Amino acid sequence: MVARSSEVRPTAVRRSASPGAGGRGRRAGRLAGLGFGGASLLVLLTGCDVHSAFSFGWPQGITPEARRMYDLWIASCIAALAVGAFVWGLIFWCVVRYRKRGNELPVQTRYNLPMEFLYTIAPVLIVSVLFYYTAVVQTDVVKTTNNPDVTVEVVAFKWNWQFNYRDGEGPDANTTASVLGTSEVIPILVLPTDRSIRFEETSKDVIHSFWVPEMLFKRDVFPGNIRNVFEVSSLESEGAYVGRCAELCGSYHAFMNFELRVVSPENFDRFLAAKQGGASTQDALTSIGEEPYAVTTRPFETRRTEHNFNQGSAAGAGS
Repeated sequence: MVARSSEVRPTAVRRSASPGAGGRGRRAGRLAGLGFGGASLLVLLTGCDVHSAFSFGWPQGITPEARRMYDLWIASCIAALAVGAFVWGLIFWCVVRYRKRGNELPVQTRYNLPMEFLYTIAPVLIVSVLFYYTAVVQTDVVKTTNNPDVTVEVVAFKWNWQFNYRDGEGPDANTTASVLGTSEVIPILVLPTDRSIRFEETSKDVIHSFWVPEMLFKRDVFPGNIRNVFEVSSLESEGAYVGRCAELCGSYHAFMNFELRVVSPENFDRFLAAKQGGASTQDALTSIGEEPYAVTTRPFETRRTEHNFNQGSAAGAGS
């Protein structure tokens, strides 16, 4: 009789403890809900829109293609955060709900087929959806047309840029106007809004990379006969945007910058006419009311002086 009573008591204690544990689990759930609600309220009170609150460091795009990539990235991040919050919530709920309550070993052979089915199929479905939308956006971004409104040949060299306005497509087209960067003057690529633009890239020496952050897209620039080509259907916002080389190309890679200047179609036509008439890039920009020099970046200091190589040595100055 003593042995039986000693076996019954722990079971009774465990059953009586279950409602309390459930209450604590519900309290933990309420606290988690309050925390999430407080965080959401804080975001709303800041007065930011959805794009600003969930940009994750991405700049706002200035092309339709960039906006599609931006939306895909933000949606992917929000989906990842939702999945992460759900998983972490389950982990903490299991920690609280199924924590150790004695020395008795829990059942080791129990399983839950619906749960196992869920955590096997759900990741496959998530990856499939992300893959589908990624393929759709990628196909749209790399699409080219036969008759773009503007064709620009991007020529990279150590460590600067040359932009050639072309009268057609391919290497056999003619250059009608050109912008060449130097160590003293940042090259400015002037392009219009509301027109399709084709970029044809080539390099004089090593691999470079043409990148305007607000386009949310970049393409490597290869030497030789390879011409990397991409298009944007339009530029939507006028303004000045910094451009960079995004490929480690040598000693002055970090200073291989340019500026994209987006103007109205009318001003672009006037700029191009001035260039074709023999005006310099600075004079042509001034003629359409634009700043003649770059405003988003500045030239680098080459420091190519005798003091930079071998102080006090004539041989060093001439080498």
